[in-house]
Parts: sequence; structure tokens; C-alpha cells
Amino acid sequence: MEGLKDKTVLVTGASKGMGAAVARTVGRHGANVIAHYNSDRAGAEEAVADLPDDRKMLISADMHDNGEAARLWAEALAWRGRIDVFVNNAAVMLETAPIDASDEQWDDVWEETMQVNVLAPARLMRDAVRHFRDNGGGIVISFSSWAGQRGSTNPGAFAYGASKAAIKALTQSVALNYAQQGVLAYVIAPGLIATQMSETFLRSQGGKEKIFKTLAMGEWGDPQEVANVVAFLASGQSRYLSGATLDVNGATYIR
Repeated sequence: MEGLKDKTVLVTGASKGMGAAVARTVGRHGANVIAHYNSDRAGAEEAVADLPDDRKMLISADMHDNGEAARLWAEALAWRGRIDVFVNNAAVMLETAPIDASDEQWDDVWEETMQVNVLAPARLMRDAVRHFRDNGGGIVISFSSWAGQRGSTNPGAFAYGASKAAIKALTQSVALNYAQQGVLAYVIAPGLIATQMSETFLRSQGGKEKIFKTLAMGEWGDPQEVANVVAFLASGQSRYLSGATLDVNGATYIR
């Protein structure tokens, strides 16, 4: 990925799962990596452990607070004075708000999910677009989910699916409105990938054996495969793909 050499990439949620794989992969291909984490500093450190100190920066920020998101962007930008790629990955999946939940529980889950998965990322995306627009362009890569495309199969996680549909629409709106200013924006919609979030989903839905029977390949995906897609998009080698949603789900959900 020659196009990644010396680019500065901000990855949110880089302490585990797909975010950690992305941070590790873009760094391996020559990028300077800003690894965001909430509380798991050790995980973020591990994700970028192979990078020299001058090519990595770790920043903690709590996406439950828009002010924290704004601080994250400001500190990330100050590091090298430029960000070339924003990978919008950090999210929560709360499974505790089925239709029959109490009003209080329903509202709490929806408010937290929208704050972490939509409102804070939207603030970051706005900062990214402003910076890219004024500095010759840049790339936004947002993580949606197949739950944001087909709906959630987990009745306790409707808020998660809705939030992932919202972030998809926002990213596509950026692609549509700022293409002529050099801003490229892509959506990744993973299916079941081997992460802690997916492990939680499997436990709540009857276990691995039951769920794997519903998957076309009979297995979940590797975070590294998702990271490889992100690295390709971040390299800038497919500008005319801007606005696209890439389904990474092993042929289980084909649109």
C-alpha cells in the first residue's frame, strides 16, 4: 500500500477488535497512526507496538461526551498538523432494550447508543471534513454493520442497528457533497467478525454452533480481512469508489 506511506491516520476504537487490526495494518504499510481508546490503553499500545515512537500517538477519549470527541480531534491534529484519513470505528452494542423493556431502560439504551455511535462520531466527521476541505482533501472510512443494512436480528439491539444505518447515511452524505473538494468517504459494513462484540452477540443468541449454521461460510470473519479492506481504501487507490458501502460478511448477506 504505497499510498499509505507517511499518511497520518486517526483510528477510533483502536484498542481491540477491528480497530486494533486497522491501526496495526495501516502502520505496517507506512502510516503514522493515532490510536484512540476509551479506557483500554494496554490494548491500544499492543495494536501499535511494532511502530517506532515517532510514528504513533495514543489518545484516550470517552465518546459519551461530545467535548471529549472535540478534544480528541484537536490533540490528534496537533500531533503532526495534518490528518489524512479518519477511520470511524468506535462503537457500543447494547443488547438490553427489547420492545418489552421498561421505558427508562429503552430510553437509556437508545440515548447511550446514539451518543457513542452517532453523535460523537458526527462531531469528529465534521471536524475531519472541514480539515480535508481546507487542506487539499482526505479520506473518511466509517464502520457501519450489516445490521444497519438489513436490520438487527437481535431484538435487544435495535438501537445498534439504527445507529449503524445513521452513520452510513452520514458518511454517504459527506461523499456526495464534498467530492469536488477532494473528500472521499467510504462505508464498511461487516457481518459477524471475530471480536469481543461478536462474542457477546453469540452468547446472547444461543451460541457459536447455532449462529455459525446460519452463515454462508459456516464461520466468522477475521478482523485482519476487514483491516486489509480499510488499508486499501485509506491508500487512495480507488477514488471513484467514494460513497460505496463494502459488505464484508462472507456472502451471508448479499444485496
